[in-house]
Amino acid sequence: MGSPPKQSAVQARLWISGWCISVKSVPAMLALPELGSAAVLSVSDLLREARAVLENRLPLAWVGGELSNFTRAPSGHCYFTLKDDRAQVDCIMYRSRAAAIDWEMKNGMRVEARALATLYEPRGRFQLQVESLRRAGPGPLYERFIRLKEQLAREGLFDPARKRPIARHPSAIGVVTSPSAAALQDVVSTLARRNPSIPVIVYPTAVQGEGAAERIAAALVTANRRAECQVLLLVRGGGSLEDLWQFNEERVARAIRDSRIPVIVGVGHETDFTIADFAADLRAPTPTAAAELCSASRADVLAQLRDLLRAASREMKRQFDYAAQAVDHLTRRLAHPADRLHHAERLLGQLRVRLASSASRPFDALGYRVAGATARLSTSMTHRLSLSGSRLEHARGTLGGLDPSAVLARGYSITRDAQGRVVSDPIQVRPGDRLHTILARGSIESEVKHRL
Repeated sequence: MGSPPKQSAVQARLWISGWCISVKSVPAMLALPELGSAAVLSVSDLLREARAVLENRLPLAWVGGELSNFTRAPSGHCYFTLKDDRAQVDCIMYRSRAAAIDWEMKNGMRVEARALATLYEPRGRFQLQVESLRRAGPGPLYERFIRLKEQLAREGLFDPARKRPIARHPSAIGVVTSPSAAALQDVVSTLARRNPSIPVIVYPTAVQGEGAAERIAAALVTANRRAECQVLLLVRGGGSLEDLWQFNEERVARAIRDSRIPVIVGVGHETDFTIADFAADLRAPTPTAAAELCSASRADVLAQLRDLLRAASREMKRQFDYAAQAVDHLTRRLAHPADRLHHAERLLGQLRVRLASSASRPFDALGYRVAGATARLSTSMTHRLSLSGSRLEHARGTLGGLDPSAVLARGYSITRDAQGRVVSDPIQVRPGDRLHTILARGSIESEVKHRL
């Protein structure tokens, strides 16, 4: 800028602030008194003078540009940047003015702002105080975003049928981002909190600036070549449309779809959408949400495991109960051999009585027939008794095999835990648990030292 020429105190102060504004344009009522060369102004006095010059030299005017870095504060005030291809300026629109806007302000829109050029004294920052805002069509970056989105959609790149399922319990998780990004810390801390046993592999890349798109695509290729994880997280924090533009590049979208490993994209804030979001197998509103979507909570996993163990125990008990009922049913159907023998003896007695009565008849032929019948009957009964005895012994053996005490007598035992549940797998107990073992004679109380 060079050395300032000799001027009045006011002119010198404005030069030091970085502006070349002639005080000739300041109305006489705002003119400052001439100060001696030894006079020293405070910073606040200097900025107050500069603000007065700006607001009077540049009255309300319409300024056109592209909307960027839009933020609505909890107070209701709106902060954003108005820019063109050569410059940009910070803007503020107070809540009372913003409430009159009946359309949604989005980054990338072309707008026209009726604004007053002013200076924010506490920070010495030049800004526009916007009184009203009207739409003037989308900005060039936003138009480029829409064209590419429509082109890739026509190719089927965003087809839901091409989305790959995300493993609910991955053995390793890959993160594609900048090692210095806050998003990486959010992802790592979230995974450590939810399930610290899952390994995290970082594939470093630039996520902003010229050439970042090529590096992101290369990192995805590297992750697929190494095949170390079951899911990839492509993440970075929020920013303006320009900051996130590398995620709107076609090569990044195609690298996501070419990946054999499912990709979750968590870029920016919940309201930020990029081409990468549409190409991803799953879109997360934030990096933290991306980590939550691919990792089951350790507490949830343990709860599910406990539920499965309880269900398995109930099913085993149910099967034992069914087997016991089946034995009872078969036992009721099985007639005792002694009862059948008693019945045969009664029948034999009856036949003997009838035979004795027939023998008293004076017919030799009848006597001969009775003798023959008696012999056959005796043979038949002997055979039936022998057969019944064999069946009886077989039934006794069958009943003995079904008798739990007989099983115990052969050297087996039944072990139960402190809750009375039968222990059939070492996974059901832990070191220090008390166990009760039933033997053929008596029982044993024991304590688990270790599992094999």
